[in-house]
Amino acid sequence: MCGICGIVDYRINSTFKEDTVRRMCLKLKHRGPDDEGIYLAGGNPRVALGHRRLSIIDLSSAGRQPMPNEDETVWLVLNGEIYNFQELREDLKFKGHIFKSNTDTETVIHLYEEKGEDCVNYLRGMFAFAIWDSKKETLFLARDRVGKKPLLYSRRGDTFCFSSEFTSLLESGLIEKRINPIALDYYLTFGYIPSPLTIYDGVFKLPPAHMMTVCKNEIAIKRYWNLSYSPKLRISEREAQEEIFRLLEDAVRIRMYSDVPLGAFLSGGIDSSTVVALMSKLSNRKVKTFSIGFEDSDYTELKYSRNIAQRYGTEHHEFIIKPNALEILPLLVERYGEPYADSSCLPTYYVSKETRNYVTVALNGDGGDESFAGYERYQAMIVAGALNRMPGIFKKPIRTLAGLLPDSIVPKSRLRRIRRFFESAFLPVCKRYSRWVGIFDDSIKDELYSEGLKRDICGFEASALIEPFFRKSGFSVNLDDLLDTDVHTYLPEDLLVKVDIVSMANSLEARSPFLDHRLMEFAAKLPAEYKLRRGIKKYILKKMIKGIVPDENVYRAKMGFGVPVGRWFREDLKDYISDTLLCSESLERGYFKPETLRILVKEHTEGRKDYSFHLWALLMLELWHRRFID
Repeated sequence: MCGICGIVDYRINSTFKEDTVRRMCLKLKHRGPDDEGIYLAGGNPRVALGHRRLSIIDLSSAGRQPMPNEDETVWLVLNGEIYNFQELREDLKFKGHIFKSNTDTETVIHLYEEKGEDCVNYLRGMFAFAIWDSKKETLFLARDRVGKKPLLYSRRGDTFCFSSEFTSLLESGLIEKRINPIALDYYLTFGYIPSPLTIYDGVFKLPPAHMMTVCKNEIAIKRYWNLSYSPKLRISEREAQEEIFRLLEDAVRIRMYSDVPLGAFLSGGIDSSTVVALMSKLSNRKVKTFSIGFEDSDYTELKYSRNIAQRYGTEHHEFIIKPNALEILPLLVERYGEPYADSSCLPTYYVSKETRNYVTVALNGDGGDESFAGYERYQAMIVAGALNRMPGIFKKPIRTLAGLLPDSIVPKSRLRRIRRFFESAFLPVCKRYSRWVGIFDDSIKDELYSEGLKRDICGFEASALIEPFFRKSGFSVNLDDLLDTDVHTYLPEDLLVKVDIVSMANSLEARSPFLDHRLMEFAAKLPAEYKLRRGIKKYILKKMIKGIVPDENVYRAKMGFGVPVGRWFREDLKDYISDTLLCSESLERGYFKPETLRILVKEHTEGRKDYSFHLWALLMLELWHRRFID
């Protein structure tokens, strides 16, 4: 696991110096504290590749990057892990390639020599890499199928630059800090900015499962992989369980390969518990497990993680988060580099920090919900779809009754979930889904946005992000479309960004067996009723792990990885949120109407409304603005 960066300058009189790339690398030191490498080629084009190394496989200097092929005509920088590199390596050695290290990096170089751009289809793992091919004078970049590893880029004139993180990219001196208003609207709607956009106009993310070729004045980008949900497999439940177990066990096994200590995040949920159970089966020593909790019992799952730790005799570690956790917000703002509003980055940061005290690699349960239907919103969307098929004469009284339900400031209350369901149930499909996964809905944005921001957005609808995934079925509601939506949006743009940034902020590598593309491809082809049946989420997975994970863990309500920021903002951090969002500096930004901002803060801190997620999103935007724009 590492950080990568680089510049390719096609200008005749290039002006960038080696020091520029060294500064870019320095900003990635947390991603790779063990070593730094620079490749610099003069002439036209002038090329520089930079690398920061976190040593995981082959700890010797032979694994140093940038890494060349035998005749040094091809140079590579790689961030990530290729889990099937040993299998590929044997085939490449048979074809005559000479290896100087035992790294997965060198395997990618020789695979590129054999297969060209098609090399990405042979890789099993998480990766973002860049290859400079001096013979072709092209830069080839690629990102893994699901989007575990980040890759940012920008082009200014005849100069192209890329990096793993924003702070590094800004050191190139090629970035103009112009805010993209469409990206800002996306952020406030969903809490993240989806690829290929970033908060900066002219800076982009290479989307997951895409590759890019840069050659003089041309940039070509294309997708190389996608999940297919049809045709459905004709397979019995028993056969499905056996194949899921086989694929998942293999995914765990290959992710346990490491030359440094490894462990696992353990929330006590189905996915992380299953991973720990399989690790315990495959390991000849105690598995190290790590859990996080809060003083607030509504947000703590430690009871369930202890169940698994005791059952499998793991070496277990726990950490409790308190409101002073917000002290690390400036660091998180720095690392994310653009506004990011998922407050669960806080506990994920702290569990990563605690874990890094003991191991360098940690497995997790990310991705199980998106393959096996683990979110409540899937059932909610299907029920709402049935309600919308009712004759109009029945819909009006339902809306009326829903409007009479009292509101609640308790985020996890059943009453609040019911009210929220009916408030959105009769909206068009895309707006309904956006409302359930998002933060600011259209009505609040209309009250909050300044006239200037409204003009800049010019009628843009953020819900358009998810239209392509529902359009193919005529905007009806079926489980496959819901899963596909999350695989292309929430999973790579929110969840995986969260884990990558905070784990690498602590120089910790996070590996996700449920995101193995072979397992995902198999799960996608399973019948929908194997995933969601009569309200039972993850139906087939729960049947598979019977006897492996305690029933108490399997059949409990999903808690999620939330943070009690709503209570914090009313109590310990009441003055902090008011002082930050209502100071003259914030109110004069020009994005929002000051009177609406004051109302949001006042109603929340006085306990009349719950705007936990809204205030968190606004707080992270303001802190980002102070760090990167002011």
